[in-house]
Amino acid sequence: MPRAVKELPPFRGHVIECRVNAEDPARNFQPSPGRLEVFHQPGGPGVRIDTHAYAGYTVPPFYDSMIAKLIVQGSTREEALKRMQIALESFVVEGVKTTMPFLARVMQHPGFQAGKVHTKWLEFEGADLLKEPG
Repeated sequence: MPRAVKELPPFRGHVIECRVNAEDPARNFQPSPGRLEVFHQPGGPGVRIDTHAYAGYTVPPFYDSMIAKLIVQGSTREEALKRMQIALESFVVEGVKTTMPFLARVMQHPGFQAGKVHTKWLEFEGADLLKEPG
């Protein structure tokens, strides 16, 4: 007897996840181990953070450098992008280099905002995104 195929629920909203790592994007994402002197997490509607880190935590040099997954949800892609930009601006980590400034530039890139990304996108756009402004 054939199995019934379940109908998928309709899509609703949009979710974006940023993996915040203790890495230096300007140095080819070299790990940046050290003690987190300040660790202030963002919050608000549609914002979720999964982390094990805290102020005083030491990022070890031997393992994965991820310190948090920052996840935002919005009713549209534009709303989710705005929430992610605000969350990245309000997320404070001091003591190590992080990927947050790089991720903020990705969120502001017109191609990313338009959803025109693919698996090789950073190879083509990454050079400009890796440069710190100033």
